[in-house]
Amino acid sequence: MTIATQETSGGLIRWGIVGTGRIARRFAQSLAHVPQAQLGAVWSRRAEPATAFAAEFGGEVCASFDALLASGIDALYIATVQDSHADYAVAALQAGLHVLCEKPATINAAQLERVLDAARAAKRLFMEAMKPPFYPLYRKLRAHLTAEPIGAVGLVRAGCSVPGVPDDHPSLSFEHAGGALLDIGIYEIFLAVDWLGAPREVQTLGRLGPTGVDMFASLNSQHERGIAQLFCGLDLHGKGDALLMATQGHVTIHEPWWNPSRATIRYADGRVVELEEPFEGGGLNYETAHFCELIRAGELESPLMPHSTSLQMIAMADAARAALGLKFNGE
Repeated sequence: MTIATQETSGGLIRWGIVGTGRIARRFAQSLAHVPQAQLGAVWSRRAEPATAFAAEFGGEVCASFDALLASGIDALYIATVQDSHADYAVAALQAGLHVLCEKPATINAAQLERVLDAARAAKRLFMEAMKPPFYPLYRKLRAHLTAEPIGAVGLVRAGCSVPGVPDDHPSLSFEHAGGALLDIGIYEIFLAVDWLGAPREVQTLGRLGPTGVDMFASLNSQHERGIAQLFCGLDLHGKGDALLMATQGHVTIHEPWWNPSRATIRYADGRVVELEEPFEGGGLNYETAHFCELIRAGELESPLMPHSTSLQMIAMADAARAALGLKFNGE
C-alpha cells in the first residue's frame, strides 16, 4: 500500500531513538552510512546515558518520551527491552511517526496485531528490524539462486547458542520477556519463514533457567514448503551457520549467518560456487536505508520484511513458548 507523505518529496529523514544500549549505538553508528538520514533526537529512561549518547552521535536529548515524539523527527527506531516495544510503537504511530522496531517486534502475536492496527489507522510505515535480508550477501545469494537455481528449498537448518551471558543482562530477565527464543531464535525463525513460508506445525523441546526464561530450545517446524530444524541457547556454545537444502544442491551461509558476508553453494553435479560480499558500516545501515526509501516512496509496508512475515515469525515463537510452558506477565 502506498500513501503520499510529507517526506515523499523531501530528502532528509530525521530519526529519533528510544533507548541508548548496545543496539542503539550500533544503529547510530550505521546511520552515518545512510544517505540523507540524520539522528535528530534521543531519549532514555536515564538522563546520563542519553546525554553521553548524544555527545557521541549528535541529536537533541529529550526530557521524556512524549518530548521525543514531538521533537520534529520523521521516524523512530525502538531499541529498548522487548517487553516495551509494543507500547512505544503504538504511541509513536499514533503521533504520526514511522517506526522501525528492533526484533522481536513484540513479545507475542496479540501485541503485534495491536501495533499493526495502529500502523494501518495512522497510515504510517512499520517494519520489524530483521537485518539479514538487507545485507548485500543475502541479496546476492537470492539473485544467484534465481539465475542459477538449486531447486526448491525443502529444509532449513540454523542455530546459535551463546553462553556466558551476564546475570543482569535483559536476555535473562523474565520481567523484560527475555530468553533464547525471542533474543536469538527469532533470527532462525525468520530464516525458516523466509525460505519455507508460513509455519503449519511447531514441535519444541527445551528447558527453562533459574530466572524463568528459556535457556535452550530446539524446534522442528513444518512449513508450507518444507521443514526447519532450529536451535537457540544462552548457556551452551553453538555454531552460527545456516544450511538451505534443495533438490539440486545446498547452500551454507557461513557464521555468523545473521550478519552474512560469505556463502557456499554446492550443486548436485559437483559444481561449487563461493559468494563473498563484505558489508559496510555496522550492518544496520542496509535495513535503515531501505526503510528511508520506503518513507520517501510513501510505502506503508516493506516488500522484503512484510507484516505477514513478522506475524508468521511471532506465531512460531508463541507456539514454541507454549510448548515450554513459558508465559510472560500479562499473557
